[in-house]
Amino acid sequence: MSVLIVIPARYASTRYPGKPLVALTGASGVSRTLIERSWRAAMEVKGVDRVVVSTDDTRIKDAAEAFGAEVVMTSESCTNGTERCAEAHAKLGGGFEIVVNLQGDAPLTPAWFVEGLIEGLQAAPKAEVATPVLRCEGEMLTSLLADRKAGRVGGTTAVFDRNWRALYFSKEVVPFTSKTYADADPTPVFHHVGVYAYRPDALAAYPAWLAGPLEQLEGLEQLRFMENGRAVLCVEVEARGRQFWELNNPQDVPKIETMMGQMGLE
Repeated sequence: MSVLIVIPARYASTRYPGKPLVALTGASGVSRTLIERSWRAAMEVKGVDRVVVSTDDTRIKDAAEAFGAEVVMTSESCTNGTERCAEAHAKLGGGFEIVVNLQGDAPLTPAWFVEGLIEGLQAAPKAEVATPVLRCEGEMLTSLLADRKAGRVGGTTAVFDRNWRALYFSKEVVPFTSKTYADADPTPVFHHVGVYAYRPDALAAYPAWLAGPLEQLEGLEQLRFMENGRAVLCVEVEARGRQFWELNNPQDVPKIETMMGQMGLE
């Protein structure tokens, strides 16, 4: 099946303006922007036909083209990455059987997360959208809870039924558990990894739907599919020793740089 990866990036982030151009220093001391690191992560994914950066900002366009990325300019009216992916796919003439949204704030996304996601959607013909989930170990759960206690959003969690169909996504930590866990202990909480794989019909329909109350409350674009009765498949991925974190707040920069240092990522 033909696969397109779109990396949506906008400069005017509410929580962190200019985020795609923030520099992150890796283990070797090399500094690269967030958008370049996200593009490099996308280029490592096997079985992909094309990778593009999609933005409405010439500063991001210029930076992306400087490191060799293909850029598709999209409208300022796109309210989220899914709408931007839909417009980018249309501008490229459509025709891809799977469109992957690799959000530009997740530079630590391993290639096997995306490869597993694509395989999961290919194997589930009734699913219209798929997204990865990662079981939290105690250390990650502690970080998520600490961020919420401090009034920050450190990540999104997911709950799903026995067939891995999503029931809900939240910036709160769900499900609730009163237990305490050692750093390496598995927990019942799943961290949602901000990557999506869409079938083209569902992606094309998305921009015409109004944002529902849950999407507006949580600020989570995938809830629009669920509020319109579309099935979202959760695909469990394995960390394989890799740490994972998204860049949501300025405080996440040193956290991600520390993780890159510990994992030896340049």
